[in-house]
Amino acid sequence: MAIDPVTLEILKNHCRAAAESMAFTLYRTAHSTFVKETEDFTTGLTTPEGLTFATPTELGATWFVGLNYGNVIKAIDHYDEGDIGMTNDPYSGYVCTHSPDMHIWKPVFHDGEIVCFVVGHIHNTDVGGAVPASLSRTLSEVHQEGIRIPPTKIVRRGEINQEILNVLLANVRMPEQNWGDLKAQIASVNTGERRVHEMIAKFGVETFREGIAGLLDYAEAQARDIVRELPDGRYFFADYLDEDVAGGYPCRIALTLDIHGDGCTFDFTGSDPQIEGSVNMPTGGAERHALMMVGLVYVLYSLNPRLFLNSGVCRVCTCIMPDGTIVNPRFPAAVGLRTLSVQRLQGVIIGAFSQAAQDRLPAGPASGGPIMNVNTIDNRTGRRVVASIDPITGGAGGNPREDGTEGSGANSSFLKNTPVEINEAEVPIKILRYGLARDSGGPGKHRGGMATELRFEAQAPNTRITARNRDRSRFTSWGMLGGRAGSQSRFLLNPGTDREENLGNTDILKIGPGDVVHIGSGGAGGWGDPLERDPEAVLTDVKRHMVSAGSAERDYGVVIAGGTVEAAATAVLRARLAAGRAEGGFFDFGPERTAYEAVWTAGNYAALTELLAGLPVHWRFFVKHRIFEAVDALPPERRRGDGSEVRDGYAQVVGRYPQLAALL
Repeated sequence: MAIDPVTLEILKNHCRAAAESMAFTLYRTAHSTFVKETEDFTTGLTTPEGLTFATPTELGATWFVGLNYGNVIKAIDHYDEGDIGMTNDPYSGYVCTHSPDMHIWKPVFHDGEIVCFVVGHIHNTDVGGAVPASLSRTLSEVHQEGIRIPPTKIVRRGEINQEILNVLLANVRMPEQNWGDLKAQIASVNTGERRVHEMIAKFGVETFREGIAGLLDYAEAQARDIVRELPDGRYFFADYLDEDVAGGYPCRIALTLDIHGDGCTFDFTGSDPQIEGSVNMPTGGAERHALMMVGLVYVLYSLNPRLFLNSGVCRVCTCIMPDGTIVNPRFPAAVGLRTLSVQRLQGVIIGAFSQAAQDRLPAGPASGGPIMNVNTIDNRTGRRVVASIDPITGGAGGNPREDGTEGSGANSSFLKNTPVEINEAEVPIKILRYGLARDSGGPGKHRGGMATELRFEAQAPNTRITARNRDRSRFTSWGMLGGRAGSQSRFLLNPGTDREENLGNTDILKIGPGDVVHIGSGGAGGWGDPLERDPEAVLTDVKRHMVSAGSAERDYGVVIAGGTVEAAATAVLRARLAAGRAEGGFFDFGPERTAYEAVWTAGNYAALTELLAGLPVHWRFFVKHRIFEAVDALPPERRRGDGSEVRDGYAQVVGRYPQLAALL
């Protein structure tokens, strides 16, 4: 018999409260700053088969409401009461998505049967590997990204598996920190187990079991109601990472969204081949992998904030992910910077859906700001410190009703900033500035959210900085319906001095005492014509140092003198600006992308996708780079954009490498 709606609603709140209680336990007992301050962790409850049916909404990372632990649960053939499984291997079951993420799961028994699992993960600041904090764009295979533990029992019948723990702690740079965070995870799932037993005592085990299925169905029904309101059709959107590898070529993520009735399909054909760097997304080709669902969940929740978040939401969508591409790489492709790729993917999904719901969704979210990690020696104690000091984030895109959120929105908005006092107390650096970057939000009737920027000074020699996820120093977030693109990101060494260096998308840096680092994310895109923005709102932005007086005139057509808006001069200037500009399209991608796509047209990318798909996976990235080199070498008059120059470049590559020709 199906559970009645009133009981289901009560049980829903109890399940969410249990997940929140787990999260609070983890948050309060973790050791690393990145967990206890930044909150990069998850907790949840899953079905016996591994589908997440309840997650927190107030604490931790909100990306992973669709996590399916099924493959890692099945990797262990038998469970006893008190067992806890653990893995951080991206290729063992495709639950963990890069090696710093340590996932654990504990079975909850009732009368000898497993009724559910309590689960969660944390992001370890470091799990060993080639670089401090384990992750960098420069890495080319997963073996370089730290120790990997396949699914195994870290706790057996309540006792720690000391052999596995010893192996883990021997391979990381801050073992006491990793061990402290793991103990917090174990405390978290133990809390979850108690809360589940309390629910069973209150509702009965059969009602609890029926409720689990009911909650998944409930979320699915809500999601289908949202999709059903959108017009059927096919909507294409693509965006780029600045580089596929350090110093490489742009990396494309392409999506064709097909909305049909109360469901949709994501087809990622046209996305780049598997990358010989660390921006690949390990999905195993699963049709509803959690990484692929992040943007979908954000869109649906934006369209209905009362949506109950669990795996049922994802049932409305299936994915097509070509094998051997950035969205479905083969082992041992490096995957450490999948966060960067997923941020771009999230924006791509928002961009596709915004064409179907243009009056309800925002412009492009900010991106390009890194998670800043510092590896140094504390001068006072001689102790080595490896710590994450802050996620440098940008704001949300402007939307049909209001400006984008400043400094936090959309991409990784669940990550909290670390207070300056905590950073300076725990890491030997001096913070010189932390705040919002003026003129970074894309101009619009509703302005894009602003970027954050951080400036700090090193105090010790051989201080190594890992700026994970650096991007958007070339391409920017996109504006919508007349709104303009946001600003580029910035990464400077010793700014304002004769030693100033623009570091671009560098993510590994060694500095010494007195060196100053300035880091800023990109800004978010604006929504609507900036010449329609309320002049008083522009004046307020100027007074708050969010917009400069120059930008007020240049971008918004607002003349300010003596601290007030000159109404007559503003009207004249706005009329002149409106008359002198070309008609815009649905999106504004900024001048860098416009220039790039004048060469790398839809026709050229279609030819590139077709040709690379016919090659063995291990040749694709290499051939892509050779084709780009061939097209770059062409004079402008020979660039037709119809795919012919790509085919000519491909023919040159095949002719140059007989090893490749022999495989065709």
